[in-house]
This record gives sequence, structure tokens and C-alpha cells, in this order.
Amino acid sequence: MGSADSLTAVRGITPPQALADPFAVDPYTSAGSRRAGRVGPVPPATPTAPLTPSPEVLSRLAACAETADRSGEPDSEAVAVLRESRLLALVVPKSHGGAGADAVALNTCVEQVAAVNASAAIMLFQHCAVTSRIVENGTPAQHREVLTKLAGGQWLAASAWSESRAGADKKNLSTLARRTPDGGWLLDGAKSFTTSAGLADVYLVLAQSQDDPPATASPQDTGYGSAGQTFFLVPGDHPGLLPDTSLRLVGMRGSATGFVSVRECRVPDTARLGAPGVAASIIARVRNSGASLGAVAVGIAQAALDAAHAHAARRGLYAHQAVRHRLVDLATQVETARAVVERAGRRTSPDPGLTTLHSKLAASAAAERVVADVAQFLGSAGYVETHPINRFGRDARAVALMGPTNDLCKELVSLPWNR
Repeated sequence: MGSADSLTAVRGITPPQALADPFAVDPYTSAGSRRAGRVGPVPPATPTAPLTPSPEVLSRLAACAETADRSGEPDSEAVAVLRESRLLALVVPKSHGGAGADAVALNTCVEQVAAVNASAAIMLFQHCAVTSRIVENGTPAQHREVLTKLAGGQWLAASAWSESRAGADKKNLSTLARRTPDGGWLLDGAKSFTTSAGLADVYLVLAQSQDDPPATASPQDTGYGSAGQTFFLVPGDHPGLLPDTSLRLVGMRGSATGFVSVRECRVPDTARLGAPGVAASIIARVRNSGASLGAVAVGIAQAALDAAHAHAARRGLYAHQAVRHRLVDLATQVETARAVVERAGRRTSPDPGLTTLHSKLAASAAAERVVADVAQFLGSAGYVETHPINRFGRDARAVALMGPTNDLCKELVSLPWNR
């Protein structure tokens, strides 16, 4: 794995300069026109965004998955499919051209995409996560300008939170945001393991702003992030923001997970999402949304189970009771993981945030078990390099490493016990 210190710019550095306020006027009518993955005109934003992917979309995403896994290159074609499918509008409110989906619908959609293309699923999930933060914390002007672009597919969103030395809990950030005399901000730092790096049209950048949080902010340690951190929305082609996709992953190879640097990156104050210094509290509320990365794991596990059934049918193995019962055991694990993810999405438990954390832990562990068991069940047929079960295994392992990582999930669950 690389580190943020090995960040290599993929395009020339633009000298720092003050830009027009991106949310007071709209200078980005052509923003993203050079972004990877754009194929043809984007459909206009309408309140008819789908809640589930169509069979045609799933078929196209499945074909993309095989190609991207072989090349290891960012899956720009999958992004193009997501744009055209209107799935990027999933959690945008209907008032801004989206589907207005709740967490149950989001988790279901992500699971279905993950069953054919886990890299596309994680890009979709991260896009929806950032979109939800904008819905919850954005200003009316940000809603008008940004949500419409997200709903119409013009903008793919990504989160730039992680850093090589900050730890999974996003503390001790080296990325700084300093106030400028004109009231804007100067961002400087480097981010690692950013999904959709180089493909995204807008990034939600987490920085240490040195601003003290408001007196109303809770001083209690949430286990995620630190006081004095602030979020900023930075367009992908903004001067000073540089993506680097040289990171070569074992799994999720099409997800364009890489580095993003912000060097002398000047943004207006209207690029700020939420109040200064309170990003940690925004992060802490994310788990209460019910959106669960466990949905990605369930989709992968279902794909592995489907591969086992296809193998059994092709070889005439259903006649054997042992085979049937083995498949039932696998199906039970998948259905159990799906149930806890659905419970997280419904937010009906006494503590929905804890349920969301448990759902990721349970589903990601189940996916790794199911894929490993199916790989054994396939025998020599699954030992061929090109068999999808090998991609499923690498992708399933990646879910545990995505934020919040499984180790951090355990820490967040157990943190109150030590107070």
C-alpha cells in the first residue's frame, strides 16, 4: 500500500488564486465535462429517479466489473452507467430531482449493485453518503446548486477524509484549513484511500480548521474525529486539488481508491459544509442514518451463493443431500446478514447507531466466510484465476477495511463501556 507521502500529481499544479464563490453564482455549468466516465448527455433532473437498478443496468455493471478487475484501472465505464441510470439521485430529496430514498431502500440498492460489481457499489454508497451529509448540513444555496447536480448525474461525490497517519478514527489530521483575509479558506494536505479519486466531480474534504467548536458542541469524545475539524465541498477540477490513482489494490480494483491532495487550495467560505469546527459531531451522527456498508458485503455474499448454485446445477449436485444442506447453511448466513442490515436501515432498534455498526461487522464477516466456503465447494473449478469467486473474496476482504473499519466499529461500540 502506498502512503500520502508518495502522492504524485497527475496534472500540473495551478498557482493559488481566488475564485468566484461557487455557491453564490454557478460557474460550474461545464464542471465535470472533462471528468472521466461521462458518456453522452446527462438526463435532466426529474423526480423519477429509480429506487432499484434495472436488469439492464445490472448487466452492464457486471460486464464492467470483470474488465476493471483485470486491468486494475478506475472503472470509468461503471461510473458512466451509474450516471445514466439516475441511481446517483437515490438519496437526493424529491424536491431537488431525486428519489428521496430512505436507508432501507439505499441498502437494498447497494446490495443489488454489489452482487454484480462491488467497486461500483462502494462508489455509489460513498456518493450517497456525501449526498446525505449535504442534505442534512447544507445551506439552501448548497442545496440548490449541489443537490441538483448530484441528482442529475452531472456530479459524482466522494469523501476525502482518511489520511495515512491520522488513523481510522480520523484524529490528528495533517490537512489544515486556514482562514484567508477575504473570509475564505486555504486548504493544504493530502488524503489517502479516497474512493472515486480522479472520477469524482466534488469531494467532501475533512480538515483541521483550528477553529474552536461552538459552545453548543458536545465535548464528549465520540471516538471518531476531533474538535476543530471542518468539512469543505471542493469541486474535482478546482485549482489545487490533485487526485492520484497510482494505488494498486488487491480488491475493489475498479473503485478508483487512491490519494487526493489539496495544495494551496483556496475555497470560499460558502464551500464549508456545516459550522466551523464541528465535523466530528457530523461524523458521529452518520451511523444513526441506518446506511450500512454491510449492504456491500451482503451483495458479495449473495453473488458467491449464486455461483455455488450455478455450479451445483451445472454438475447435477442437487441430488446429493449433503450438497443441498451445505447450500442451505450458506443461504442462512446470507439471509442473516441481510436481516441485520435491513434492521439497521429501518432504525427501529433502541440504539440505531449501534445496530448500524453491528450490521457492518456481522455482514462483512459473513461475506468472507461465505466466499471462502463457496471457494472450497467449487473445488478446482474455483481455482482458476478468472473465476469470479476469486474477485468476490478480494472484494469481501476490502469491506472490513473501509471506514469505519471493523476494528474501529468495535472500538466505537465498546467505547462507552470504558467511561
